[in-house]
Amino acid sequence: MIEHLANATQPLTLSQLASRLDVPKATMMRTLDHMQRHGYVLRTPFEGGGYVPGTSATRLALSALRNNALIRVSRATLGKLVSITGETCNLVVPEGNNVLYVDRVETEEPLRLQLLLGTRAPMHCTASGKLFLSHLSLFEQRRLLSTMPLKKLTSKTITDPVALELELARIARSGIGVDHEEFVLGMVAIAVPIRTSNGNVVAAVACHAPVARKSIGDLLEHVGELHNAASALEPLLAG
Repeated sequence: MIEHLANATQPLTLSQLASRLDVPKATMMRTLDHMQRHGYVLRTPFEGGGYVPGTSATRLALSALRNNALIRVSRATLGKLVSITGETCNLVVPEGNNVLYVDRVETEEPLRLQLLLGTRAPMHCTASGKLFLSHLSLFEQRRLLSTMPLKKLTSKTITDPVALELELARIARSGIGVDHEEFVLGMVAIAVPIRTSNGNVVAAVACHAPVARKSIGDLLEHVGELHNAASALEPLLAG
């Protein structure tokens, strides 16, 4: 059930879940009630009352992401990427309205932005966050953006929903998330997706740098290496 909810592009109703899992509606209702009490599913307040993964499911997923074996492979993969790009590289996953940095390897350059592991950042102004948003359906994008405070963090943060939709459409076409000093003034970033076998984006590999040292164009020269890193991590994250 959680797999179906996690892979869905919009909330699934009781009827849809019962049909997909081939169980009676009464049984599905009891199961959903039980899982909702324990925080594994959440019923949305929107018309139709579909279900999405709850906070307990998110915590379970994050525990898996912090598994020592995964972190060892991630650290080695990101370390190799840092040696090529010369800049800090991150493994990022979506979490509600935010992105979560689950692993990173820092550049050795003295001028750098330091974010602790476990730091959350807004989706609407980060390279990985916009990448995640761009892979949602237009319905899901608008639903999520309607609940998300589009806070202006720098003079370049996109806070107009229409302008942000156009930006997400451009990112969807290119397949590369970009941050033009929208999260932190003086910092740029790019991100590429890690996908499941059915194409869903479950995580991202991101690289950021100060504009004093790198431009977006400079970072984009390493897109191939970022994709290689994403491919190396895909078997562990995407199954």
